[in-house]
Amino acid sequence: MSHRGVGAGQRPEGARGTARPATTALHPHDGGTSQRYRRSLAFLTAGALAVPLLAGCGSDDEGSKPLAAQDIAAVARDSVAEGGTLKMAVDAVPETLNTFQADADAGTTRVAQAVLPSMFTIDATGKPVRNPDYLESAKVIETEPRQVVLYKLNQQAVWSDGREIGAADFAAQWRALSGKDSAYWTARNAGYDRIAQIERGANDLEVRVTFDRPYADWKSLFSPLYPKDVMGTPDTFNDGARRKLAVTAGPFRVDRVDTAKKDVVLTRNPRWWGRPAKLDEIDLHAVSREKRASALAAGTVDVADIDASEAERIIIAGRGKGTGTPLQGAGKTSARKLRSWALTLGMDEEKLPKGPKKLRKTIAKWLEQQQELRAFDVRKSLEPAYTQLALNGSEGPLADERVRRAVARALDRQSLAKLVLGPLGLPAVPVGSHLGLSGQAVYTDSSGALGGLDTHEAQALLADAGWVAGGPVKQAGGKAAGAANEKAGKGDDQDKGDKGDAGDQRDPGDKSDGGRDGQYVVGEDDKGPDGKDTRDHQKDHAHGAPGAYAPKGTAAPEGAGAPAGPLAKDGQALSLRFVLPSGPGSETLQAVADQITKMLDKVGILTEVKKVPDESYFKDHIAAGQYDLALYSWPASAFPATDARPIYAKPVVAADGSLNVEQNYTRIGTDQVDQLFDQALGTLDEDEADGLLRKADSRIWASAGSLPLYQRPQIVGARKGLVNVGAFGFQTPVYQDMGFLKKGAKVSASPSPKG
Repeated sequence: MSHRGVGAGQRPEGARGTARPATTALHPHDGGTSQRYRRSLAFLTAGALAVPLLAGCGSDDEGSKPLAAQDIAAVARDSVAEGGTLKMAVDAVPETLNTFQADADAGTTRVAQAVLPSMFTIDATGKPVRNPDYLESAKVIETEPRQVVLYKLNQQAVWSDGREIGAADFAAQWRALSGKDSAYWTARNAGYDRIAQIERGANDLEVRVTFDRPYADWKSLFSPLYPKDVMGTPDTFNDGARRKLAVTAGPFRVDRVDTAKKDVVLTRNPRWWGRPAKLDEIDLHAVSREKRASALAAGTVDVADIDASEAERIIIAGRGKGTGTPLQGAGKTSARKLRSWALTLGMDEEKLPKGPKKLRKTIAKWLEQQQELRAFDVRKSLEPAYTQLALNGSEGPLADERVRRAVARALDRQSLAKLVLGPLGLPAVPVGSHLGLSGQAVYTDSSGALGGLDTHEAQALLADAGWVAGGPVKQAGGKAAGAANEKAGKGDDQDKGDKGDAGDQRDPGDKSDGGRDGQYVVGEDDKGPDGKDTRDHQKDHAHGAPGAYAPKGTAAPEGAGAPAGPLAKDGQALSLRFVLPSGPGSETLQAVADQITKMLDKVGILTEVKKVPDESYFKDHIAAGQYDLALYSWPASAFPATDARPIYAKPVVAADGSLNVEQNYTRIGTDQVDQLFDQALGTLDEDEADGLLRKADSRIWASAGSLPLYQRPQIVGARKGLVNVGAFGFQTPVYQDMGFLKKGAKVSASPSPKG
């Protein structure tokens, strides 16, 4: 299931849902930033010549459509039966129903999508589109002296208490989210802080919004829109919509939040004016990730986001093989044979009991569940989110840009994408942008600004940075100094190198147009006051961006294999802390990390893998900067100029001396990237904005702080006969069209994903 844009307090995603580190399909904390941003599904310089984006860069046609089609068992509304209850799994009962609060989660978003107005929704290509249920039109009618947007509302649009949706609701939401009144406990004010005035238009159906400065992402605002009853005062905003929403305006309404039964119950809205909901009721039921297959089998839920192993269970169940089992017959079966047979079924070895009696009972229960799972099928697509390898550039070896580039050049991103997506039959295409995904207008593959897999180049970069094989390593008390000299995977601490700058320190007034679209001016971010390049990079290279290579004359270590022994510099071995989550669903991340470790080992970079509990992974490690390498995900946004800026903004020193990183957890940024984001946010020409964002993306790639790997798989287990629900991809779900297939009706075959 998909959300639009980025969720409250936008945070990196876990691979299986909200607020968890990336593992396999939203939002961790921002690590003490002053303002946090919201919109759904973890956005981020080098040499001296203007060069075109090279190897690895695709044409604009590459981003013309999503790599994989949505898979929702789509049928026309007249093929959907009237009535019924849909039980949908969520991670937890939402702590709040106010999406603009810091503890909002994916469940909060789902409720809002079903019960509240959104002026714009997201289509299948990740583009914002007008929602005709609420808007007749919305457009910019003035640009001088200030930008004015005129909303013309659907004359039938009313709140569930009978009051018309109007300017008073827009104004109340603006005041609450403008950031001017600290009594409102808001998670973000992005966009709303640019509004100067909201007023009634020519009639009650018109709303005029005047901005004090241009705002390209104005379509991101008022989606969702809350009634003035919620937004009108700090008290109602802070506490009035946490466990109830008395006034709504969607096809469904909130009937009750039952924390004891772990349910949020939505029922039809009798005042809904649009296409009527097919279902009588939608129950959002909290089910932990590791129990999803069991919940489906028990009938506790009808549809759930699942992981690859659970999908395999459903697929195996669907084959319906009626072969005998060791449980049949009167004879005894050894525990060893039972265990062996259980493993052939795909059961989790770590969860199998040792004794034969308990083992037989576990297998019997598993087989019963398999029978029930035959009533389900697997729906899959690509989630609007990507998993990245994050490199913490604040200190230690990775503060050196050359070492970060070496890490990047050592990675085979294609094989990592294939590892995760290949077994699922999904397109194994590495992500080429930090700011969009294939199918979105902003998307183009800018990875050529850094360069692809080249282990010789990686070794040359390390050599230029002073890391050499066989160098002396300082000893302390009989032990090697630094974690590199301990066995990989042991020890918690690593001696740090000199602390590097958070980003370049150029004069903020030194602006650049970023080069022509499709070009990256290598080294431009590093010019001194006299305009000369302050770095000593190679000026030319036969097959890539100069800044992505070691200086001319730097030789890679001889031989095609790994360096003879670990690399060392100034008595310290080169070892990086690789922090991973250890909770349920982290298997995919761990498999990816294993491959990355092997790739880095080939160029002489050791890794010290540290697995930590899910609950501390983000707060205590990613946000706190206690890592060198980490895997987590960011959601793709329809509004990257707004949503991506805090993720790649140059960290700044706060008044108290602390470093304010906003959401830039790699702590790598430049003034130029900030300027390009600001320029994109301030233009109302969509093509110009996309061009500016592509230039920003080239610089983010070249800085080698964030390395996008693959678009995350979106896997959904759904009861057969359930239609217009499943793996939505980019698109906002249409809750009024969900339901069960009519008797005699058929679902057309889902389009095959692009391979």
